[in-house]
Amino acid sequence: MTSAEQKEPGKRIRSILISQPKPEAEKSPYFDLAKKFNVELVFHPFVRVEGVSAKEFRKQKIDIQSYTAVILTSRNAVDHFFRICEEMKVKVSQDCKYFCITEAVALYLQKFILYRKRKVFFGADGSTKGLLDVVAKHKDEKFLVPRSETGKEDIPKWLKENKCDYAAAVLYRTVCNDISTVMQAKHDMIVFFTPTGVRSLVENFPDFKQNGTFIGAFGPTTSKAVEEAGLRLDVKAPMPEAPSMVAVLENYLSEVNKK
Repeated sequence: MTSAEQKEPGKRIRSILISQPKPEAEKSPYFDLAKKFNVELVFHPFVRVEGVSAKEFRKQKIDIQSYTAVILTSRNAVDHFFRICEEMKVKVSQDCKYFCITEAVALYLQKFILYRKRKVFFGADGSTKGLLDVVAKHKDEKFLVPRSETGKEDIPKWLKENKCDYAAAVLYRTVCNDISTVMQAKHDMIVFFTPTGVRSLVENFPDFKQNGTFIGAFGPTTSKAVEEAGLRLDVKAPMPEAPSMVAVLENYLSEVNKK
């Protein structure tokens, strides 16, 4: 028996609020999930990304042109790196190397640079370890790491431990979004993907009562944030047999919504 069945015997999940933007791809697995279980999926980001101003960035005293390589872990990092360069009228050298977390992020660079395989690299499996395995072959570069205000420390930590010349540049921050409209409707489940998303709910609705609402969370830090907010965590992802949020939801709905 799942924790959900213990809390709400016989309750079916008919509406799920996904705290992320609606997928742009027509064949997203989320849409397949909705069709398979006849559930309504409502997409609304609980957080938004704001870029730091050129004035704020100057206080970090980082000379972008002095770095020979940039480590990019997301499209946000790409967008805000080139945004700050444009705002500060900084011309990035054509010899600059780019190390990307995935091939998708690497290809996204084509919006901003003339893509050349000799200067764009990416990890084999989309993991931080895979990215750092590639970086390790170029340890003599001077690395710049565009990041958010609350970004993970694993890459800067690795660069420091391996005595690399680097700087972590805070170029954007994640802030709470207005969720008042979407929260007016009744949803059987809310799914979180970041601790900031949980904070957005708490800040927007300090008197929020979970009652029979199921809560899902992706990643250990998000799960911890849910529990620290005093909420009951019903669905935790990823799981060994279900590496994605969609896969975990599919397993959960198969059990909770069974006839």
